Amino acid sequence: MALFGHRKHKPLLVRDRSKLAELRDEWALESQGWAVVMTMGALHDGHAALIRAARERVGKHGVVVVTVFVNPLQFGANEDLDRYPRTLDDDLIVCHEAGANAVFAPSVEDVYPHGEPSVRVSAGPVGTVLEGASRPGHFDGMLTVVAKLLHIASPGAGVDYFAFFGEKDAQQLALIRRMVADLNFDVEIVGVPTVREPDGLALSSRNRFLGEADRVTALTLSRALRAGAAEAEYGAAAVRDVAAAVLAAAAAAEPPLELDYLALVDPATFAEVPADHTGPAVLAVAARVGSTRLIDNVPLVIAGARS
Repeated sequence: MALFGHRKHKPLLVRDRSKLAELRDEWALESQGWAVVMTMGALHDGHAALIRAARERVGKHGVVVVTVFVNPLQFGANEDLDRYPRTLDDDLIVCHEAGANAVFAPSVEDVYPHGEPSVRVSAGPVGTVLEGASRPGHFDGMLTVVAKLLHIASPGAGVDYFAFFGEKDAQQLALIRRMVADLNFDVEIVGVPTVREPDGLALSSRNRFLGEADRVTALTLSRALRAGAAEAEYGAAAVRDVAAAVLAAAAAAEPPLELDYLALVDPATFAEVPADHTGPAVLAVAARVGSTRLIDNVPLVIAGARS
């Protein structure tokens, strides 16, 4: 089976774990590096950037596997599991153009053959704040499936193994890094910067649900983050105050911006940083525009407050 020359060959669509294991046994012998990009499908340019970064990291003779799986454990009772877009045919085109070797798109039954798992990965304290507070249990479900897929898609011993995730989901990325470190996974986690549309809106599969007026309001998120980050040299309070002022103005827009949270947090613990904090931080926001919930963040470095 032809593996390399990935730009000439469409990625192989794999539907079950046993077939992926067969390919792993065959391909890992040839590979000089192995990367996995985990997605829930409905791929866009942000996902393509992850795949391209993976291809660049493992090189021409490496393997890039993209997983497409809408994980039911990540959705709460009132969330949009059924509404989540499923566009596998289009996803395969994105994967081909970005340089993937294979797309692993299993069924729920293949990933959870015994039904919902009774043993799960706990996100711990970091999983209870911000997104974890808004979506209880979300991060436990996310870490559980990431742990399973890291094992299922692993090349086995002797091959350098990488997993690529977007920095847009900053809390998710921090938790995955902590899980890999705490549980001794033999994989390097690589973060890829957020990809934005020309107007600044962070790319998301949920952007397709925004109407024209919704989109205008949604742009307030990235504007608030940029405005807050621009104040980093003046201290944490200035960052928070300026970003909050931009978001507050959008509460009167039509449709209005319904703020869930605005937080300036430690990038490892996601605890709010104190007023005298200096050094790295993440300014994160979540809000609802109409029926669509959006998140965004920006990393920054806070200097000492000036008088």
